[in-house]
Amino acid sequence: MVSINRKYKPDETRETIISVASTISDTQHLPLKVDLQEETKFSCTFRDCMALSASAPIVAEYLSNHSEWFVRCAQPMKVQPLGENGYELTIGRFGSFGYEVEPKIGLELLPAQEAVYCIRTIPIPDYQPAGYDVDYRASLQLVENENEDDTVQPTPTTNVEWELHLNVYVEFPNFIKRLPQSLIQNTGDRLLNQIVRQVSRRLTRKVQEEFHQSLGIPFSHKSKKA
Repeated sequence: MVSINRKYKPDETRETIISVASTISDTQHLPLKVDLQEETKFSCTFRDCMALSASAPIVAEYLSNHSEWFVRCAQPMKVQPLGENGYELTIGRFGSFGYEVEPKIGLELLPAQEAVYCIRTIPIPDYQPAGYDVDYRASLQLVENENEDDTVQPTPTTNVEWELHLNVYVEFPNFIKRLPQSLIQNTGDRLLNQIVRQVSRRLTRKVQEEFHQSLGIPFSHKSKKA
């Protein structure tokens, strides 16, 4: 569980912030398995927020116990535990111009350090990606707000705000390389962003449902949409 500092000024809206500095640039980079001079790099930066109807300490405890919910919430992706805090994910089959890949990556959900949650790529033992590699770096923070409309007993809501930086390196066959580089780049970047948004929204919805169900709290997609 992470520590929480509660400091309020009279003229400020009452809120508890589990502060996080952007540590994405400080996350360790693991060596990539491809020759970058022969690869095309596609990038995506994505920010999102997930609202959970509970105090920040309860949400922090839930996030720390990811082994109890991550595999189930990540479906329909194929997920296998990988070490103490890691998971092997098969994202699905994607492609364009007649070329398809079925990316598989290892992700490690690092324990919170100074109220910062980070996720990074890790190697999958005895697995060599065929013509691609992934560099995944994400960081999460929790922001707790109390509903002042409830004068009897304020109801806390915690937002899980997160940021993702994703680079994917792909080695294309020669028939793809004959296409204009700008076409390949634009199509790949657009496809990567579509995949990230799709996976993020699905995972967010399932985590919200699982979290509220575990606490016996009613959950509405409309009112709790991230």
